[in-house]
Amino acid sequence: GAASSAPEIEKNTPVAKLSDIPVGGTLSATVDGKPVLLAQPTAGKVVCFSAIFTHQGATVAAAATDFECPCHGSTYAAATGAVTNGPAVRALAKVAVKVSDGSVVTD
Repeated sequence: GAASSAPEIEKNTPVAKLSDIPVGGTLSATVDGKPVLLAQPTAGKVVCFSAIFTHQGATVAAAATDFECPCHGSTYAAATGAVTNGPAVRALAKVAVKVSDGSVVTD
């Protein structure tokens, strides 16, 4: 597959508690040993992205409203994973998740 494809993760693997992700905010977590970023743009809607940066394999950190790469200051929109500030050109790889009984699990 392409270098930017999301890591293969079993379905229904727990990622985080919904209550740990602030509405309008972000959370760093690991799934199956792989770093991921979670965001809850609106209450009950959770998105998840691989935290492996598309540029040099650095790990992107959760921030208040965007995700930030420590290498060159690229930022990504928390709700979509899209690049909001270069030098990055590719969005973060999306990880399919769903909310189940108050927990976020892979889908």
